[in-house]
Order: sequence, then C-alpha cells, then structure tokens
Amino acid sequence: MIKECGEKEKGERRFLLLFKLKELLYDIGNMAWVEGHILESENLELRHTVQDIVQDGNRDRVARILDKAHCIVTEALYPYTSRELYLKWRDDRPERRHVFGILLRVPDDFSQTTMNLMEHLVHEYMVADVMQDWLTITHADKAAVWLEKREEALSRLRSCVNLRRGGQRVRRRLSPF
Repeated sequence: MIKECGEKEKGERRFLLLFKLKELLYDIGNMAWVEGHILESENLELRHTVQDIVQDGNRDRVARILDKAHCIVTEALYPYTSRELYLKWRDDRPERRHVFGILLRVPDDFSQTTMNLMEHLVHEYMVADVMQDWLTITHADKAAVWLEKREEALSRLRSCVNLRRGGQRVRRRLSPF
C-alpha cells in the first residue's frame, strides 16, 4: 500500500510504503505450498517440511528474514530513505511487526508508475528472500531459483533508484540523423 504522508516540503513529497505481514505470509505460504506440491519426490515428509514455512514453529525464522529483507530494501532505496542516525537500544530478538513500512522522500515530479513498480518489487523481494532462506534449509536444489528471483527484484529496484537519482529526469539528446 502506498500512502502519502505529511505536506509537501521544499520540492519533495513523502510517501509511506506499507507491507502487511498477513499479506506477505499469505504469498510466502502459497509459494511454499506450490514448491512442495511440485517436488519430484514421493517423500511426504519433505513436502510437508517445505510447505510448513508459515506455521507457528517456523514464524520466528520468517520474522527474522523479513526484518532483514526490510532493512536491505530500505538501504537499496537509500537516496529516498536516508535519515539521521538515532540511537535506540536493540537486542537480537525478532520484532513482532504487523506492518513493514518504508518512508520515502521523493521529488515533486516523481512518477506514480515508478512508485507502483517499487512497491511491487519490494514485496517480491521480501517473499523471495524468505523462500530462498527456507529452501536453503529444507530443499537446497530449489534455493537457487529463489536466489535468482530475489536478486532480480533487488536489481530492478536499484535501477528504479538509479534512473531517478537526485530527482533528475533521464534525457536523451535528439539526433537529427
């Protein structure tokens, strides 16, 4: 979900990208079910292990990977997400979030289509990161596919940033030939 927040300030607008844990878990669960279903194995325990990614006992691992994925995509969007460093006491327990948010400060002329694409790529990255991690543990042969999906989403997300870095439009000179 994309939500504009705050008033416009000195040529920039603020948007909040929100990713609900419930929606992320739904997509992760669906992908894990499909991966387990298409396994070329008669081993029902292996299928069950792949498909149980969002069950109660495994949610702590999923929460940690989602926290990590959230940090990675926030950093990948650095020109729009940078903020002053503030110190906060933390430990290594996973945060119990229901929503992952990314606050973006973008130029006034930032494209809505780019914002929509960024929202979908962040969601795709977070799902693929969890799937890749889980399959590394449960079915290593399939982990490479999800690693590629994860890296593709991150690469495309970075290109959204690089094309618009500093709010400058990409312009090509017209050639008379």
